[in-house]
Amino acid sequence: MSVPNPERHGRLSRLHKISAATGVAAVGVTAFAFTVVPGQKSSGSVTAGSEMAAKPVALQTAADGPAEQKAGIDAQTSAADGRARADAKAEARKKAEARAKARHEEAVKQAERERERKQAASRSAERSKAAASAPSGSPQQIARQIIGDESQFQCFSQIVERESGWDVHAQNPSGAYGLVQALPGSKMSSAGPDWRNSAATQVKWGLNYMKDRYGSPCGAWSFWQSNNWY
Repeated sequence: MSVPNPERHGRLSRLHKISAATGVAAVGVTAFAFTVVPGQKSSGSVTAGSEMAAKPVALQTAADGPAEQKAGIDAQTSAADGRARADAKAEARKKAEARAKARHEEAVKQAERERERKQAASRSAERSKAAASAPSGSPQQIARQIIGDESQFQCFSQIVERESGWDVHAQNPSGAYGLVQALPGSKMSSAGPDWRNSAATQVKWGLNYMKDRYGSPCGAWSFWQSNNWY
């Protein structure tokens, strides 16, 4: 059995350390090359561990582009949404204004219809009132209602009895017409358009004529008695 040489053993240990240090340095250089320039092959051999170390750096670099693109798309989408909301608000405002205008116009029309309805109702009520208060009955009864004063009615009646015999349609060849023999008969249209057939219209016209010319029916009767006409 040989005895170990301490001096030789020391030299071998130093050689092993130098070789190990050189190998570690080579591995470090290779890893650095793949880290700085991922995907580029070096002149030396590449270990599986070096490839695994380079891959995360390459993935991180590629991910930066899509993120920025996504941010841009999100900004454009947000701007488009804002414009769409603004357009929707403007359209809603226009529709609301149109509805308000339509309601106002309808309210004005409704008020006008209501005003016309009330006016028509008022006219109808006035006609009904006038019809209710209009004299009715025979020509004598109508004349008594219109004249009111009995003594004046008696004077009026004396003249009409002699002029027409209380015939509303009495007509004289001279053109005189009606109860009071107006000449021409169309004069009585000033008292109403129905002067041809209405005893009330003829009485009103005759009463006004007697008052204007003689002061009263009795004044007209006095003149008639003296002249046989009036």
